[in-house]
Amino acid sequence: MQKQLEILTTTRTNVLKAIEGLTLEELNTIPTRFKNNIIWNVAHLVVTQQLLCYKLSGLDMYLQNEFVDKYKKGSEVDFEVTQEEVDDIKKQLSELPKQLVDDYNNSIFKSFAEYPTSYNFTLNSIEDAIQFNNVHEGLHFGYMMAMKKVIHN
Repeated sequence: MQKQLEILTTTRTNVLKAIEGLTLEELNTIPTRFKNNIIWNVAHLVVTQQLLCYKLSGLDMYLQNEFVDKYKKGSEVDFEVTQEEVDDIKKQLSELPKQLVDDYNNSIFKSFAEYPTSYNFTLNSIEDAIQFNNVHEGLHFGYMMAMKKVIHN
């Protein structure tokens, strides 16, 4: 499982590098034929990891409910994110995997609610959630890279 946690941290580092230097306008731009923007995708990673790992384990998330509602699956981008919000999202993107590693190593995940994903894969444990989250993050990282390419062309 340590390798899976390392993959999460590496993906998050890659996301931060990919958005480095993007303007607030670029982060908020919804490219043609997309339904959300780059910063929504970044925040969505933060939210989804917390939902899959903590909420399904019956634990409190390290996020406010309003933030979760704003970026959870199916949420709509009908707002622009401020620079202060971007900075907070980046901080959470970087820090929450470290918290997950600590919490996993401290064995706080005692139970887990079975969850059938829209990917047609059912999660049955925290280990399943961590591994599936990595797949999810890779998918959204790909979306972000495609959006970045469209915005810069």
